[in-house]
Amino acid sequence: MGLFDKLFGGKGKAAAVEAVAAAEDEGVVCSPVAGTPIPLSEVPDPVFGGGMMGKGCGVKPSAGVAYAPVTGEVTAAFPTGHAFGIKSDDGIEVLIHIGMDTVGMNGKGFEIIAKQGTRVKAGDPLGTFTSADIKAAGLDDTVIVVITNTDDYVDVELTAKDAVAAGAELLKITK
Repeated sequence: MGLFDKLFGGKGKAAAVEAVAAAEDEGVVCSPVAGTPIPLSEVPDPVFGGGMMGKGCGVKPSAGVAYAPVTGEVTAAFPTGHAFGIKSDDGIEVLIHIGMDTVGMNGKGFEIIAKQGTRVKAGDPLGTFTSADIKAAGLDDTVIVVITNTDDYVDVELTAKDAVAAGAELLKITK
């Protein structure tokens, strides 16, 4: 498997081109991981699934690298490596939460790459995780992507319907 296949969930160079194009569109949030998107209402967590943190979706991951879904600044990088917050250059506040209740793993199976205050471009790696470790702890490894300032927008729409490459369009934000 080549480098592009590893980085973009087995989709190769075509996915890299798609990711760059998607990241340049204002109001687009790219998938931070390769996997299968699910509606937020299907996320098995009452806080996220109930939309209390904002609108968004879940992604059942097929690879263990989380990438920046927008270009902007890392506003939060939890020391346990399970969650990252990013504010895009156009004001979208994105929370990426890897797995359910994974804060209790105390960093086991996670590695932080991007620190709080780091400037990132869409597609830059934020951190890695091991789904096997999450599942061995009896937890769900769904990666949650939530727009925490949802109220600033008219709509947040899940646009990806099938398997998605890391970096491909996932959510469309309507101002």
